[in-house]
Amino acid sequence: MTVIEAVPNISEGRRGDVLTALADAVNQVPDVFLLNTSADPSHNRCVLSIVGPPAPLLDALLDIYEVALQSIDL
Repeated sequence: MTVIEAVPNISEGRRGDVLTALADAVNQVPDVFLLNTSADPSHNRCVLSIVGPPAPLLDALLDIYEVALQSIDL
């Protein structure tokens, strides 16, 4: 089985509710694992390290996108 890693950088590092929603979006996708979350409040950024097979990983990334789209006003 092929497993790949994605490390999305998200423009939010201060609001815990948004960070939790991003992690929850990943954790709800079967076969995808959240390895690490790193938030930097000073720069207002969050980085997630996630791994999984290509198709489920893409689903998780799209779910992260949806959370960010609904929660972050750039």
